[in-house]
Amino acid sequence: MRLRPLNEAEAYARCYGEGDDNVRAVKLEPRRPRIFRGVSGEDLRRAFESRLSKREPEPVSEPSTEMSASGEAHSDGHEPAAAA
Repeated sequence: MRLRPLNEAEAYARCYGEGDDNVRAVKLEPRRPRIFRGVSGEDLRRAFESRLSKREPEPVSEPSTEMSASGEAHSDGHEPAAAA
């Protein structure tokens, strides 16, 4: 039965021996509480979709189709690389 609780240094000494110059126990400040802004991920998704739907559509240009010597149509105007 334990008479009193061990502090961190005593617990370390009990587990790992009589200490080490390379190890030092430090106290950390408590973490700041997280701030909830009241916006859920679903709210953000809806707002993003709304902004996307308000954008003007990109103009669609007619691709030029050219026939190559082999009879294949190419929309970019460049000949395909030779097959290996």
